[in-house]
Amino acid sequence: MSAGYYGQDQTERMLRARVQERWMDAYAPVRHLDPVLVITAVLLAGAGMAMIYSATFPRLTLAGDDPFFFVRKQAIAFGIGLAAMVLMAVIDYRWMRTYSPLLYLGVLFLLIIVLTPVGTEVNGSRRWIPLGGFNLQPSEVAKLGVIIAIAALLHEQKGSPGPLAILGTLAIVVLPMGLVFIEPDLGTSIVFVWLTFVLLLVGGVKGRYLIALAGMGVGAIVMAFRLDFIEEYQLERLTAFLDAGNADLAQTSAFHTQQSLIAVGSGQFFGKGYRQGTQNSLAYVPENHTDFIFTVVGEELGFLGAAVVLALFTLLIWRGLRIAMLAKDLFGTLLAAGVVGLLVLQVFVNVGMTIGIMPVTGIPLPFMSYGGTSLIMWMTLVGLLLNVHMRRFGG
Repeated sequence: MSAGYYGQDQTERMLRARVQERWMDAYAPVRHLDPVLVITAVLLAGAGMAMIYSATFPRLTLAGDDPFFFVRKQAIAFGIGLAAMVLMAVIDYRWMRTYSPLLYLGVLFLLIIVLTPVGTEVNGSRRWIPLGGFNLQPSEVAKLGVIIAIAALLHEQKGSPGPLAILGTLAIVVLPMGLVFIEPDLGTSIVFVWLTFVLLLVGGVKGRYLIALAGMGVGAIVMAFRLDFIEEYQLERLTAFLDAGNADLAQTSAFHTQQSLIAVGSGQFFGKGYRQGTQNSLAYVPENHTDFIFTVVGEELGFLGAAVVLALFTLLIWRGLRIAMLAKDLFGTLLAAGVVGLLVLQVFVNVGMTIGIMPVTGIPLPFMSYGGTSLIMWMTLVGLLLNVHMRRFGG
């Protein structure tokens, strides 16, 4: 009798332990934190700051300015980005579905404000809103807003969106894309087109609709060229990479591509050494701390260093895809897929333009290019991935 009693007591303890474990799985999301995702993002941001310092040190020193000026601003943005990542991971992502219209309207408001005299104009483009010592770039925030808004809409279609849902998706994206295009920022406008395609594909849109949309997109591009919506200088930048060796373009539209190819190629396998790049120190590559930061990696760290950077991006993409596949609901899958799609496009286009296989579009390299808003938003997007991953067992 006594043995049976103790056996029953042990069974009850085991059952209570199992219930407690399941409760912890469901209501303690932090147990499912993805450390690989966080560490990879931090390593990329750290590598970016090291490359920014190397890219800007020569000219800042020559001018008698603080050589840590750009790095310090990037480090502050990184700190803000870490806080934003934690905040984004803490708030249950399913709440975003409810408040997605407000977020979307907020994004539109910022994109309109930047086009007014409040926005700062640099080199003919009005893309930043000055906030004290910080310049906010609304187009970067708009990427997050569009991902959440489209994901919320397609989630309601239960994986089988019809023509009305497709039209709704296009309506969501056309306004921010148009406002960004007016800035002008052709590269980010292209990003919105890609995001729409990825989210519609993952959302379950039928193939015939996607083909029809692709045809409409090609027609719209042709029409934009014929009606001169695309400026001549923008067209030259888009096509210069096809003939980068043309001597007539060497000092104009193909200058960036030619100098970038020289810098990356001169690094060979092991590179010239940190802060030893001649193309870098002599400032032959314009904007080498922003859009062309990968040229500094290629020249100073060589093929080996570039491969390590690309391996980190690949690891980040893999973790994002895994999160998309393991998500508890379609909304989480769409959010993760949107982040991964955005990452794939920006890495491919940015690295591609530095090695001459893609046009120069002004798309920065995630985590590594100088830019406070960009870094903050990418850390926020990592937080969104963590959010979806940590709540894959939740109720």
